[in-house]
Amino acid sequence: MTSLDKPTTEETSADTSADDARAVTEAALFEAFGGVRGMVETVLPGLLFVSIYTVNKNLHMSALAALGVALVMVVVRLARRDTVKHAFSGVFGVGFGVVFAMMTGNAKDFYLPGMLYTLGLAVAYIVTAMAGVPLIGLMLGPVFKENLSWRTRNPGRKKAYTKASWAWGLILLAKCAILFPLYWWADTTQLGWVLVALKIPPFLLAVYLTWVFLAKAPPPIDVFAEMEAEERAEEERKAAAAEEGEGAPAGRHRRS
Repeated sequence: MTSLDKPTTEETSADTSADDARAVTEAALFEAFGGVRGMVETVLPGLLFVSIYTVNKNLHMSALAALGVALVMVVVRLARRDTVKHAFSGVFGVGFGVVFAMMTGNAKDFYLPGMLYTLGLAVAYIVTAMAGVPLIGLMLGPVFKENLSWRTRNPGRKKAYTKASWAWGLILLAKCAILFPLYWWADTTQLGWVLVALKIPPFLLAVYLTWVFLAKAPPPIDVFAEMEAEERAEEERKAAAAEEGEGAPAGRHRRS
């Protein structure tokens, strides 16, 4: 290999920085969306409900079993002092489903709150993207320690967040386009198994597209580091001013 063929230091550094940015983006997305454990906590209650209902058609047993496993997952999270937001969201979703199904006596209504939430979330992603305040940016800004700096100071990040919000919105709308007709026309077990099957693949597709968009975007502006740097600079200025104030009388005394 000639010297012309060898990668320069700048190229190597750029490649390393790009790899680091991708790794940070991947880790942040994994944290924000709960990772493998979060997916399990999302799928398990619904899977348990439809499995039990498929076997014995007992609404009460199926609903209480789903709620029970959701509560157990929260307790495990609390015992391990882990982040509980994903488990708690699962409990609330299952709880609303249980209430709806018990009130109406229709087992399919166990799934209705979650379906309505998915539809509302899809609309929120699309509306916020159109308004220039993409929901994904609002969600991930604190994770990347950039808060809302991407809105005015980092247009490349804003563009990536907008694309990601559109992707999430359209994917969730497509999911709703499959589920809502089944809610009206299919029976409970058919709806339940299709819903379980559609829990993970659309989610993974949306997360992957978000990763692709953000990996190609400029790095986030760490506003927390900027604030810390400003605080240190202010402390240094105050210390320097104090030293000058202490030295000034002695200087005047020597001149006199």
